[in-house]
Amino acid sequence: MKKLLVKFLMLTALTFAVTAATEAQVVIKVRPAAPVLRPRPIAPSPAHVWIEGEYVVRGGQYVYSEGYWAKPPRPRAVWVPGHWKHRRGGWFWVPGHWRR
Repeated sequence: MKKLLVKFLMLTALTFAVTAATEAQVVIKVRPAAPVLRPRPIAPSPAHVWIEGEYVVRGGQYVYSEGYWAKPPRPRAVWVPGHWKHRRGGWFWVPGHWRR
């Protein structure tokens, strides 16, 4: 019974990982137009960093998500903004990330 449960949990985790990886690599023929940006709100504190808006995959297509303020996860971390990258067959979004 335990072995069956472990196999089921592993299969579930694998299915989730494959689904997430598939959605993360959506390729489109034409990049979306630049979004209309709203004014940036005031920073909650001097320690916060502005995270530019990004595109996220929902339902197999890119949707723009507004920017927000966040505290760096560690001292001296720098936010690297996301960007569009071209490859054979179209464009895909490379998400932003924290760099040391």
